[in-house]
Amino acid sequence: MKTEEIEKGFQEIWKLFQETDRKFQDTDKKFQDTEKEIEKTTKTVKETSRAVYALTGKWSLFVEGLIAPAAERLFKERGIIVDKVYQRVKTHHNGDMMEIDILAINGEYAVVIEAKSSLSIDDVKEHVSRLEQFKSYFPEYSTRKVIGAVGGIVIEESADRYAYKQGMFVITESGESVAILNDKNFEPKFW
Repeated sequence: MKTEEIEKGFQEIWKLFQETDRKFQDTDKKFQDTEKEIEKTTKTVKETSRAVYALTGKWSLFVEGLIAPAAERLFKERGIIVDKVYQRVKTHHNGDMMEIDILAINGEYAVVIEAKSSLSIDDVKEHVSRLEQFKSYFPEYSTRKVIGAVGGIVIEESADRYAYKQGMFVITESGESVAILNDKNFEPKFW
């Protein structure tokens, strides 16, 4: 093999290496651009999630604001006279926390109300679990008859019927106020 041929072969190999290096650089730039787009999208998703959470939280507060002032009237109509109504009651037990949206009480009853902008079956299931643990978290009400209620502006399919079957009152908007949907013969479950 002549020196010229070796030199020519070396130059061709060198060109291939340079072309490969250029392609790697282009690919690396594309990866960097993609990473920037992913970071930008992730930031947008996080900001949107925060905004949705803030809006949903405000709607839930709105629903609480509708139900709490009407609680005395609503339960009086059902023969349960409550004389104190509290919103967003929190307590701790064994390192865990429980929050009650609305707690309406008297000497005999504690009505534990969960308020949602959109009430689902899962919300009802969570509230049943909360009711089952209520006296552990709130031992000061251990001698009271604990009644459950759920409320929502939008009640998703079958959530109201599921709540009835669980022995809970169901509250929803009615005109400018709220009303209990359960019929007058409804007998609530005591926890």
